[in-house]
Amino acid sequence: MTSYEAKLRSPADIGLAIQQARLARGLTQVELADQLGISQRSVSELESGKPTIWARRMFDLMRATGVELSAMWDGEARS
Repeated sequence: MTSYEAKLRSPADIGLAIQQARLARGLTQVELADQLGISQRSVSELESGKPTIWARRMFDLMRATGVELSAMWDGEARS
C-alpha cells in the first residue's frame, strides 16, 4: 500500500489532493458523487479548486497565524 501526503496552501491544493486520492482509490467522479449523494459537477468543482470567499479567508487566516494544513491518503484500491 502506498501512502501520500501533501501540504495544502490553497483551494487548488485541496482539490488536487482530493482528485489524487480519488484516483488512487480507482473511483470516477460519478462514483464518488454517488457515494456522497452530490452531483458529479460538485466533485469536479471541488477538484478544480474553485475558490470560494470562505476558502480564501480560511487560507488568509492560516497564513497570518502560521497554521499549516496537510492531507494524507493511501492508494488502497476499493473492494
